[in-house]
Amino acid sequence: MEKKIAILSDIHGNYSALKAVFNEIDQEDNIDHLYCLGDLVGIGYETNEVLDLLFTRENITYVMGNHDEAILDIILGREPYSKKGEKQHHEWIASRLDRKFLPFLLKLPTTAVAEYNGKRLFFVHYHLDQYGNFLPVDYDPTVEKLDFLYRASDADIVCFGHHHVIHHFKTMKRLYLNPCSLGCFHKPLAAYAILTIGEQGEIHVTFREVPYDNKSFLLGYSKLNVPDADYILKMFHGNQHLNYQ
Repeated sequence: MEKKIAILSDIHGNYSALKAVFNEIDQEDNIDHLYCLGDLVGIGYETNEVLDLLFTRENITYVMGNHDEAILDIILGREPYSKKGEKQHHEWIASRLDRKFLPFLLKLPTTAVAEYNGKRLFFVHYHLDQYGNFLPVDYDPTVEKLDFLYRASDADIVCFGHHHVIHHFKTMKRLYLNPCSLGCFHKPLAAYAILTIGEQGEIHVTFREVPYDNKSFLLGYSKLNVPDADYILKMFHGNQHLNYQ
């Protein structure tokens, strides 16, 4: 029997985008499981709303993202990777996080694995160095670079996020897949992917973009005085909020 999974990444505290994706997934037939590739929170400010919505689902596997990690570091009194405006933003998000979610967040693994119809899958927020730290974003990825990074892996499919654009690379060794950011986009669209693996191991990928109303979300940055809002709205949402002012 074919297996069908949904792959989400980089929700970034955007409740309305996540809700729109879940509404579409719930109309899809035979979704066996969901995989969330990290950065559940940060950048967007609807932290508790997003985590509450995620908690309503029992069929999701998660991995840790760099924003999740930074916010946890702040709560635990450790120095995060973030600096200046980004650190102030993370501190603000951390201060508003409902502590009931801490046990869940603290248990987020860095990686996850699965197997469907003989295909081995590896899930990670982004590529890791030998010490388990996230590598800098590669803005010019190639199949050669990816195969080198995963030269010791036995995975047939590597799924990752972090870089907010679609990656769909197929080499002789494996498939590399990034579904794009669900919560950060320059249009009112929420992205995710459906991966189908057939009985003989055949692979089919569909990239989805779900329209949603992002007006209230974007205007909320100003209403709540979210730290680093100007940078976030420009870099991660293409200044769409200016259309609503």
